[in-house]
Amino acid sequence: MLIAPARDHELSALATLVNSAYRGELAAKGWTSESYLLGGQRTDEESLRADLAANPGSTLLALRDAEDALPHACVWVQPSDGDAWYVGMVTVSPLRQAGGIGRTMLEAAEAHARERGGKRMKMTVISVRDTLIAWYERRGYRLTGATEPFPYGDERFGVPQRDDLHFVIMEKAL
Repeated sequence: MLIAPARDHELSALATLVNSAYRGELAAKGWTSESYLLGGQRTDEESLRADLAANPGSTLLALRDAEDALPHACVWVQPSDGDAWYVGMVTVSPLRQAGGIGRTMLEAAEAHARERGGKRMKMTVISVRDTLIAWYERRGYRLTGATEPFPYGDERFGVPQRDDLHFVIMEKAL
């Protein structure tokens, strides 16, 4: 398997991958679906391209079986404040989940940040995603007690199915 920064021509396939893991019918085959919380898409090619352009140093790491194969996992990693790096959009195809690939992608993001001087990782998780929060805790992430509001009204993040969503902030020292 090969983990490397996503190439521009892969952004459409990566958007499809992310949407399949978080929303819709295929997402139900994995354990990361958030369709019960949010409708609509999780991302699109234009958003990925715009986010990469707007956040210098950001990288979308992609996992492929071979150099020219389509990615079946990805993770977003971005310099944050000081020596912290933000990690998000940890995605594995629902057809390949529960085999350690998510852990591999998270470790790749941490290594990427560490190689660039990162001392800690930060992430946001929707507060009611207890199973996902527990998964991150088993990988060394801890709840900080801080929260951020959910961006209600901004459908780039999906269409909320409930009105009590917010993000918890998790951190891990590298």
